[in-house]
Amino acid sequence: MTGHRQPAVFAGHGSPMYAIEPNRYTAAWASLGQSLQRPDAILVISAHWVTRGTWITAMTKPKTIHDFGGFPQALFDIQYPAPGCPALADRIQELLDVPVVLEEHEWGIDHGAWSVLKYLYPRADVPVVQLSLDGSKTAQEHYELAKQLRPLRDENILILASGNVVHNLSTMHWGEGVEPYPWATEFNAFFTSEMRADHHEPLIQWQEYGDAAHLSIPTAEHYWPALYILALQEGQEHAKVLVDGLEMGSISMLSFSIQ
Repeated sequence: MTGHRQPAVFAGHGSPMYAIEPNRYTAAWASLGQSLQRPDAILVISAHWVTRGTWITAMTKPKTIHDFGGFPQALFDIQYPAPGCPALADRIQELLDVPVVLEEHEWGIDHGAWSVLKYLYPRADVPVVQLSLDGSKTAQEHYELAKQLRPLRDENILILASGNVVHNLSTMHWGEGVEPYPWATEFNAFFTSEMRADHHEPLIQWQEYGDAAHLSIPTAEHYWPALYILALQEGQEHAKVLVDGLEMGSISMLSFSIQ
């Protein structure tokens, strides 16, 4: 691995349809990809891979996973044939102080990953490794685990986390121009304000914020990836908003970088 320092990026990935319907959010991801020095590999933490324990993809040719239903065939036809990187999987295993399962068969690159990666690196020529989310961990434990990944940034590894800060599927409405719920707007603004102020603790302890937080985060798997990127902030670094917005009433499209 080369010694260039990479930023850490959180992408609010939103609807799978964005993979075939470019918009201002996908344009921001594409612009970011064009601005970055090419990484040696990418570590992805996706909201769509929740496991018992901590798992890492360690295969040389990860498959493209279409982990959704009810969408057009064009979405299922998408392939993102990026190579894997077993050496990076081994390196992550060295860094983490928890037992790690190196997964070589069942998983691959899920849509939380490839729906963003296809805009960042459309040629699918940068190796990709995915790290799972241990569903038994608390937000604080995820944050502390993520800190252990910090050395990777100085080894020219791009760390990309994919989820949504506000993600309530039970209240969302399909379509463009849907007015966001007041609670979704409130919590998205709260997250952005605290993030810009480098106040991580209130965001780790999000349950204490109240009703807007609980409506925005009915289940935590789409929120945890944002904490991974906040945990990678060091020294004089600050968070930079790449793009923001609320779609379908209750999905935050906030994307940000640490650099």
